[in-house]
Amino acid sequence: MQRKALSAFILAAGLAAAPQVLAAEGKLVLYTSQPNTDAQQTIDAFKAKYPKVDVSFVRDGTPRVMAKLKAEFEAGAPQADVLLIADAVTMEGLKKDGRLLAHDKADVAGYPAGIHDPQKMWFATKLITTGIVYNTKAAMKPASWADLVKPEAKNQLAMPSPLNSGAALIHTITLTSNLKDGWNFYEKLRENGTLAAGANGDILRQVATGEKLYGMIVDFMPIREKAKGAPVEFVFPSEGVSAVSEPVAILKSSKNPEAAKAFIDFLLSKEGQELALKQGYVAAHPDVALPAGYPARSAIKLMAFDAAKALIEETATRKRFSTIFE
Repeated sequence: MQRKALSAFILAAGLAAAPQVLAAEGKLVLYTSQPNTDAQQTIDAFKAKYPKVDVSFVRDGTPRVMAKLKAEFEAGAPQADVLLIADAVTMEGLKKDGRLLAHDKADVAGYPAGIHDPQKMWFATKLITTGIVYNTKAAMKPASWADLVKPEAKNQLAMPSPLNSGAALIHTITLTSNLKDGWNFYEKLRENGTLAAGANGDILRQVATGEKLYGMIVDFMPIREKAKGAPVEFVFPSEGVSAVSEPVAILKSSKNPEAAKAFIDFLLSKEGQELALKQGYVAAHPDVALPAGYPARSAIKLMAFDAAKALIEETATRKRFSTIFE
């Protein structure tokens, strides 16, 4: 009798879940800043679970994705159902403008507090931190942000500019909010001959070739290149690191919100988070292992970051940075 009752329960549970899966069908348009390979892998994994959803995607850097979306908003014809982009500050802007649709039933119970939007308008999928890269020939082996203003780093440091990089903007806001020197740290960097220009790929190239000995950069690039033999090391500074979370959200104008919710559910699920790991990223979920080449999670200290506050400070941050590095 117990076995029959258990079988009946399992069957009933399966049937109860079936309508949710069946509801996820039709066309779904994704706008993303993920690399093409990652985007295709994500879509393929999602479609394996939801084969009735026909997913197409548009891929570009976050600023260009947002420029395209803004033009579509102005024309009254936004095409995207789901956004999967680099940073939470951009999502906060869309939230403020009333462009996002809440996913109230998204299961975020296993995630740490503060990682997702409290109103469930956007959700973190990864943690891409910014730390220090250095050439293995460098005499000084940095362990702290403060090391970058030492004489050993004079004219030898390159970093992305927050004037043209969302991740660099978040990094700047995070450091100036958390380091005891605040903006004085950036003034010291300028006095020490720091070059603020180019994207993360440019920073990696300069440090790997020895053109510069030190750089500020997102974690996965130098860690991957070191594994391929590049003469670089990546450091998670002792004070902590900034992080972009590659958030995902549903546009309020979505023509297929059910499929969009299923897409978010997949990214937040164990399967979706393990896909991030397979792609070489730090998954947002704390129970997922880290990729090869990374230290234990306990060794990575994340600095405090408030996306809503950062949105308010965005213009002032760019202006002050420009004043220092003009």
